[in-house]
Amino acid sequence: MGSPIGLAACAWILLAAAQAAAAPSRNGDTVMKLWYQKPAAKWEEALPIGNGRLGAMVFGGTAEERLQFNEDTLWTGRPHEYHHEGAAKHLPTLRKLLAEGKQREAEALAMKEFMSVPLRQKAYQPFGDLALSFPAHDKAADYRRQLDLDSAIATVSYRVGDVGYTRQAFASHPHQAIVVRLAAGKPGRLTFAARLTSPHKTAHTRPIGPGQLAIAGQVEPNGLKFEARLRVVAEGGKVAAADNQALSIEDANAATILLVAATSFKSYRDISADPAARCEAAMKALEGKAFDALLDAHVEDHRRLFRRVSLDLGSTAQAALPTDQRLKEVATKPDPQLAALYFQFGRYLLIASSRPGTQPANLQGVWNDKLAPPWDSKWTTNINTEMNYWPAEVTNLSECHEPLFDLIADCVETGRKTAAAHYAARGWVLHHNTDLWRGTAPINHANHGIWVTGGAWLATHLWEHYLFTGDRDFLARRAYPAMKEAALFFVDFLVKDPKTGWLISGPSNSPEQGGLVMGPAMDHQIIRSLFAATAEAAKTLGLDADLAAKVAQLRTQIAPDQVGRHGQLQEWLEDKDDPKNTHRHVSHLWGLYPGCEITPATPKLFAAARQSLLHRGDGGTGWSKAWKINLWARLRDGDHAHKLLIEALAGNTYPNLFDAHPPFQIDGNFGGTSGIAEMLLQSHSYSAGPGQAGEIHILPALPKAWPAGTVKGLCARGGFEVDIAWADGKLTAATIRSKLGRPCTIRCGDRVVTLNTQAGGTYVVEGPH
Repeated sequence: MGSPIGLAACAWILLAAAQAAAAPSRNGDTVMKLWYQKPAAKWEEALPIGNGRLGAMVFGGTAEERLQFNEDTLWTGRPHEYHHEGAAKHLPTLRKLLAEGKQREAEALAMKEFMSVPLRQKAYQPFGDLALSFPAHDKAADYRRQLDLDSAIATVSYRVGDVGYTRQAFASHPHQAIVVRLAAGKPGRLTFAARLTSPHKTAHTRPIGPGQLAIAGQVEPNGLKFEARLRVVAEGGKVAAADNQALSIEDANAATILLVAATSFKSYRDISADPAARCEAAMKALEGKAFDALLDAHVEDHRRLFRRVSLDLGSTAQAALPTDQRLKEVATKPDPQLAALYFQFGRYLLIASSRPGTQPANLQGVWNDKLAPPWDSKWTTNINTEMNYWPAEVTNLSECHEPLFDLIADCVETGRKTAAAHYAARGWVLHHNTDLWRGTAPINHANHGIWVTGGAWLATHLWEHYLFTGDRDFLARRAYPAMKEAALFFVDFLVKDPKTGWLISGPSNSPEQGGLVMGPAMDHQIIRSLFAATAEAAKTLGLDADLAAKVAQLRTQIAPDQVGRHGQLQEWLEDKDDPKNTHRHVSHLWGLYPGCEITPATPKLFAAARQSLLHRGDGGTGWSKAWKINLWARLRDGDHAHKLLIEALAGNTYPNLFDAHPPFQIDGNFGGTSGIAEMLLQSHSYSAGPGQAGEIHILPALPKAWPAGTVKGLCARGGFEVDIAWADGKLTAATIRSKLGRPCTIRCGDRVVTLNTQAGGTYVVEGPH
């Protein structure tokens, strides 16, 4: 970082809080809609709604409508401990075999003596379908379906003969229900049947009162029980039961459908709850609530989060086209508004799949229609779960981060047992996956399942939350205890490499290639970051001075990042990287992003990271491209980041904007959103130390494709909220709102200015005139 220069020298105009313009409007963007001219033919075309706990995919059929729905605690399995007692006695042998170059023998021993019991974890499950049948609606005209991101409402409209029909669907967080409103343009013309189904063989449907149905079952013997309840409130006409399996609504003007769902899950240790009682209580809470009241509460709740950030990157004629057509043409026809829509879609998905008190967003958020989903739709912690939460702080959705912190707290408990059983170590450890039962032991196969830094990486999210919010109570109560125990594990786990004398991690691997090894670079980058954060947190709280000194000392002894013979950043201790290797993981670049130890202030490593990224190439899965967007943004190459964004939209995005691995994985959506934010604002050099001015970098990787635009409401570490406006590729003005009153350094290009802010103050930095 260059030295701060005076105001006159930088030719910027700084307006103090008293002179600053009023806070920007948070009005929603009227073009924040996905829309289509035909119903969804398959699941990846349906539109997602969610309230954090409940999710549904709205297909938009005319004669046959389907809302496939989920509840975030419906999984296979039951409370279970996965750690392998006695595994630790084989740890020295594993290390010895690896030191002797006997990788195959080490992996064979690990498979026999060191892996999770059982070897695999459990799977997230679909709950059921709400099916609606409309007689004689198969020949509809003037069809349109859309998802309004600003209101979180999925709408279907069409005409049959001279009657218009409209459906609105949303998942209410305040009322914990999925709500569907159906209306006909003429009185008495709404007739349909509603039924509940489930792919679970034990599920059975029963009527439970006038205008109500229930469906209940159990995932597997001794496993989770579930129940959903449906209520139809008609305006005009009549509602009747049909064969105990459906409700028949005839000659109504309009109708409101209320759907609630619950399971027997209480915690990862207890599944004794009564789902029927939970559903009854949820339905009772909805009694007497008019549709308009439900709608208003839902929209207000959603916009409280969604409208914190707005993004305008300009628009072309493409913005007027249906979303699926825009995706088909984005590679050849400029469509900057699609990038803004994709950015906000990621924020929408996080709001819809991760709210305080719910499970965190899993590999598919909260949406899944398969009994055997890809990778079990778990939490994969060697990149995917963390990527889900990359946009949480920077895009002003800090509350949506909380479910991840709850998962971490659970994994601290189970991870202590794994640390003791597998490594005879203090603290806690999590390998590369966890599930509803909070498994922390290595799963699947030794060649990729034994990866020890999943918990350490998650612990850095706790620290990041503190850096953005300055919440000292959170640091003391929730973050530091988990960080401290994660660090203690590595105090015990690290071993000295006999060849170099460095401390190294192992046995482990570099996700997900190269097999079981000693000393992968990614591990060392994460552990250094954890040690530094733990020491700083201890200092901030005035706790554990001895431990802080210990981890600070050990940090300097960990094997450093190395530059190899191809000019690359080495992925392993040995210089064995293949420049033709285009593997989807770029694990050894963790220190560039999401870490912060590789920056322009470390020029050799910065150049080596760039070389490694060039070797990996621009191909890969959807989430891999998303990671690379963030990496190129950190390398301050906005045009390359934009190139990958366009390629991800064109080649790794389903018609409903879901990320395509393929198959669907939601992490690519969240990584794409964070990547766009990273192109516009970076603050990773910010220090938590009192009185220390960290750097906020404005427009660090602005691509030529976005010559003018505005973004409002992004967050920077240190407790700042930032609005940016630019034209002709240059800053016109940046507004910085200080929540904590800390100093900061503002950089744009090679211009730098330092602000000594006051809490609640607003500061405007204008570009050169």
